[in-house]
Amino acid sequence: MNAEPGWRPENYTHEYFGAVTLSRALAMSLNTVSVRLTMEVGAASVVRTAHRLGIASKLEPNASISLGTSEVSVLELVSAYAPFANGGMAVTPHIVQRVKTVGGRLLYERKPDRLGRIVEPGIVAMMNSMMQETLTSGTARKAELPGWPAAGKTGTSQEFRDAWFIGYTGHLVTGVWLGNDDSTPTRKITGGGLPVDIWSRFMRTAHQGVPVAALPGAGGGFVTAGFAPPARVQPGSAAQRETQVRPVSEGGIDTWLIDRLFGRR
Repeated sequence: MNAEPGWRPENYTHEYFGAVTLSRALAMSLNTVSVRLTMEVGAASVVRTAHRLGIASKLEPNASISLGTSEVSVLELVSAYAPFANGGMAVTPHIVQRVKTVGGRLLYERKPDRLGRIVEPGIVAMMNSMMQETLTSGTARKAELPGWPAAGKTGTSQEFRDAWFIGYTGHLVTGVWLGNDDSTPTRKITGGGLPVDIWSRFMRTAHQGVPVAALPGAGGGFVTAGFAPPARVQPGSAAQRETQVRPVSEGGIDTWLIDRLFGRR
C-alpha cells in the first residue's frame, strides 16, 4: 500500500526518536510510527480489526486512517476499548440498562451480552501493559486516579479540531471528547490536556467506594522486555530518514503482537 504522493506525516512535536518499541510509540502518540505500522500490516487489516472491536462507521482503508481521518463516534470508541478492560470479550453499545417504576418494580432490564471472545487473553495483557504507559510516562501522564491501575489513549486531530481521551480501569471505560460542533479548530486543545482532566475528575467520583480491580493481565512486563531505549537523532539527518518511522524490533515480541492482533498469522 502506498501513501498519497507528497503526503508527509509528522509527529506533533516535529521530533523523531529513531527505532522505538510500540509501547513507547503508543505512549507518546508518534504519528510516524502509526503510519508505518498501518503500511506494514495493511490498511484493510486495520479496518477489519477496528470493526471486530466494535467500530460500526465506514472506515476508508488508506494510510492516513492511523491518524484518525475516518470519523467515528465517542460511543464507538468507548465500545472498542471495552474488550481490553473486560479481558477480551465483545460488547454491544447501549443506552438503557434497566427501567423501574417509582415504586421500584422492574419493567425492563437489558440482558447481558454473550457475543464471545474477540481478543486473546495474551494480547489483552500486552495491550493493557502498553496503554498503561500512556498514563505513566506518555501523553496522558496528567491523569489522576489514585490507587487504580488505568490505561488509555489520547488523540488530537488536525488543526486541533478534536481532542479526546479514552481511558479505562477494570471497572469502567470512559471517553471524553472536546470540539466545536461546526468542526472549526479549538483553541489548541489537545487530548492530553482538558480531556484527561475531565476524565480524571469523573473517574475519581465514579470509583469511590468501589473495590480496586486490576487490568486484565497487565503489569507482567510483556512488551518492553529486551528492547533498548529509543535513540535520538538529528532532524533531517540520514539516520532520521532511515529510522524515523520504524516501529518494531525485528523478530521481537512487538512483531508477534501485531501479527496476532491484526490477523497476519
